[in-house]
Amino acid sequence: MFRKKGVEVLLLTDRVDEWMLSFLNEFDGKPLQSIARGDLDLGALNDEKKQQEKVGEEFKPLVEKMKEALEGKAKDLRLTFRLTDSPSCLVADEGDMSGYLQRMLKAAGQNAPQAEPILEVNPEHPLVKALSAENANFADWCHLLFDQALLAEGGQLDDPASFVKRTNALLLAR
Repeated sequence: MFRKKGVEVLLLTDRVDEWMLSFLNEFDGKPLQSIARGDLDLGALNDEKKQQEKVGEEFKPLVEKMKEALEGKAKDLRLTFRLTDSPSCLVADEGDMSGYLQRMLKAAGQNAPQAEPILEVNPEHPLVKALSAENANFADWCHLLFDQALLAEGGQLDDPASFVKRTNALLLAR
């Protein structure tokens, strides 16, 4: 979405980047904002606001049911319009530590507060469109979307065997 809208994004890949940016809020008079944290306000970039609100109303029952299925895994679940190719992504809440920073602290032998991430789902993606609350495997699909987002973020699954079993069952059910 950012590429489509012509917005510049800094890709920060060094271990210290996230920690450093927690203290650096602007550069050369321009505010810096993480696209992987909190409820991203795209402001003027959202020229399709009315359409998004309509989609939000259509998906409201599905989102509520997904929240129930992922209770204890995700802090919240919401629709996002920032994704183009992915069905879902994980973001940290505004005051929480990101998953990457938590993993980095743990690797350094430090205690990191465990915070549940927010799962954002792309209502335009075929997987999300095909998801129905009446589906017999609804909870498995919700967990699969969460686990895929966790893997895409660079995280590790709590139970890889369960992920493989769930994925295989869903592939065979199709």
